[in-house]
Amino acid sequence: MSTRPVKPKLTPAQAVTPAPAKAAAAGVKVGSLGELKVVKKAIAEQARQRLQHLSEQTKTVRQKTSDRDLFVRAAGAVKPLPDKRNMLHKPEQKIPLAMQYQKDQKAVLKEAISDDFDVSTLLDTDENLSFRRPGIGLDVTRKLRRGDWTIQRQIDLHGLRRDEAREALGSFIGQAQQHGIRCVRVIHGKGLGSPGKAPILKSRVHGWLVQKNEVLAFVQAKPADGGAGALVVLLTASRS
Repeated sequence: MSTRPVKPKLTPAQAVTPAPAKAAAAGVKVGSLGELKVVKKAIAEQARQRLQHLSEQTKTVRQKTSDRDLFVRAAGAVKPLPDKRNMLHKPEQKIPLAMQYQKDQKAVLKEAISDDFDVSTLLDTDENLSFRRPGIGLDVTRKLRRGDWTIQRQIDLHGLRRDEAREALGSFIGQAQQHGIRCVRVIHGKGLGSPGKAPILKSRVHGWLVQKNEVLAFVQAKPADGGAGALVVLLTASRS
């Protein structure tokens, strides 16, 4: 019959003594039941503090997430601004000089020539209603009427509307003077196709020419050059 070793009986104090590792973890040297309670209480307090800290961190994260969601819903989708360093600045489109010059010329002509200008008081009261600037002698209009001046260029305003005719005439006179042209013919027609057979364009042309500083004088053309349907115009000399 084999004999089993008999385990020694532990005293109550020895039975509740914690393992050395746990006691060391608590940082307290345990020697009695009272000390064990203190250790357990300390461990429980540490666990509670850790749980509280973790709970506060979780609450903070949730609050930030909630605030971000509210902002996104309120502001909508947000696109990042482009990097200005990589942006290509498109040069401002400028109107070509030729086109700008034409626009400026049209604007000046429109402002400089009025349809309401009363030319009747400025015309010589001869049968042809000629015109000459102050200081220009009668001999100038006589020479124009005789054809002493050679007609170098001409413009035909037939079929143009009033605004078109005014613009075309102003441009023609200005360019002719700049190119050194002294004598031109302006064909305005006799107005036979106008309502009431009235020469409306003819009177307009008289008024427009008087308002052009480049014009020194004009007379009705000879029958061979258009008669009552045209004017022979003398221009100032070019400054260039």
